[in-house]
Amino acid sequence: MSVDRRSIHLPDAREAPEPEVEHRSAREVLAQARVLVDPALRAAVDTLPDSMRHLAGYHFGWWDEHGAPVQADAGKAIRPALALLAAEAVGAAPADALPAAVAVELVHNFTLLHDDVMDGDHTRRHRPTAWSVFGLGPAILAGDALLTLAFDVLAAGGGLPDNRVVARVLSAAVLAVQDGQAADLAFERRAEVGLAECVRMAEGKTGALLGCATALGAHYGGATPVRVDHLRSFGERLGLAFQLTDDLLGIWGDPVSTGKPVYSDLENRKKSLPVVAAMATDTPAAHELRGLYRRDTLSAADLVHAADLIDHAGGRAWTRARADELLTEARAHLLAAHPVPRAAAELTALADLAVRRDH
Repeated sequence: MSVDRRSIHLPDAREAPEPEVEHRSAREVLAQARVLVDPALRAAVDTLPDSMRHLAGYHFGWWDEHGAPVQADAGKAIRPALALLAAEAVGAAPADALPAAVAVELVHNFTLLHDDVMDGDHTRRHRPTAWSVFGLGPAILAGDALLTLAFDVLAAGGGLPDNRVVARVLSAAVLAVQDGQAADLAFERRAEVGLAECVRMAEGKTGALLGCATALGAHYGGATPVRVDHLRSFGERLGLAFQLTDDLLGIWGDPVSTGKPVYSDLENRKKSLPVVAAMATDTPAAHELRGLYRRDTLSAADLVHAADLIDHAGGRAWTRARADELLTEARAHLLAAHPVPRAAAELTALADLAVRRDH
């Protein structure tokens, strides 16, 4: 369970001076996390049965549909980078948390494979989605295989007196992600969704796994329970802010940068946070938006108009402001964990990039 901000004093991240320490940029952190994690990730995927291995390798951007090597976009690696930095933040070497980094990356990609099936998306990371190339059944099975493999990586990783602790941290996060995804799907069938329940959905769907990444990294780094909880809370709040940004990009993002079709969330009638925040207002734009969302189909002009209505009703501004508030809360929990200064600076830089990214 995460530390409740109301029950313990947290430093004010807006007023706390940031120490001047040499550190890598966020993009350097992500690139070097890939260098450390990818060999172990590939080695884990290589243990899968050939049918699932082939599809997984395609999804990760390592091979084309025929199994020939390619260098496609493999994702941002934010979750494994958080696990590695959390270990470093409590005084350990990043490599100590390698099993955690690989496990959360496997779980994340399990969710992506299944999300693409459930949403019917045809594009992921500028390529056809795995299910659209290999079929629905194989994509679902490959996702299941990645989830199973994540727990196998933790079981085999060593470095802890009791691997059951980290297995339960991961399983709790997976259940929260699945609960959040179930709520997301249910929202699509409902005309009205409250903002509070939409926030809870996003906390599970995205916040739980980022909190899991930082908690696992702290566990592998040998942190005390209090430091683990603060780093988990840092990741959870960052995760929710990350989802808020993702929802903005799902409406206003440039397809060239995001790798997803323009207005894809609106076309799928997603009750994303900007949409629900806009609909929660008593404005003419909100009333018109509700009417658009009840239509059976939306034309290209309707999608453009829906995006404008969300903006005019205040959904875009609320989402941006809430993401910034969560970033401030995340920084406060990071400071409360008394992190190593260099790792703290890099976690802060990574959080800033995650929340203010364009893809």
